[in-house]
Amino acid sequence: NLMLPPGADGSRIEGGYTLYQGEQMAIYDAAMKHIADGTPTVIFAGEEYGTGSSRDWAAKGTQLLGVKAVIARSYERIHRSNLVGMGVLPLQFKSGDSVESLHLRGDETFDLLGINDTLKPQQDVQLSITRKDGSKQNVALLLRIDTPIEVDYYQSGGILPYVLKELVSKA
Repeated sequence: NLMLPPGADGSRIEGGYTLYQGEQMAIYDAAMKHIADGTPTVIFAGEEYGTGSSRDWAAKGTQLLGVKAVIARSYERIHRSNLVGMGVLPLQFKSGDSVESLHLRGDETFDLLGINDTLKPQQDVQLSITRKDGSKQNVALLLRIDTPIEVDYYQSGGILPYVLKELVSKA
């Protein structure tokens, strides 16, 4: 877990832990605090995010934890689609960028620029990183909404709200 400081021996804590305002806690507890204070959450991930037999519940769980976007080096194909279907924005690092190369520590704040009503499949999006010392860095990301219908799903908040909106508009 690269978002937590290493121990005195340099080892890393593994498992479902993160930082919330400098305090280490379970991901669920931090997620509930972020939801309560209205802070959207972003997950940073490595290669093939979502690989495994997670099915659609992994994306549902992500959405229920208040996650608004996942930024990964790459995605498992079905999980990426499931994230969009749950209204979670899949974004991908470009140009070899990663959590490690950007020296992310877990005490930064992030803004996603270019997320608006004119989204297009696989467009570039800017991640604005504000570090604890106030310095800023912008990084280009690839929007991994891959088709026009996925844009519609995402902008509706997911596939279920999209279908409901379509049914109501035809009634």
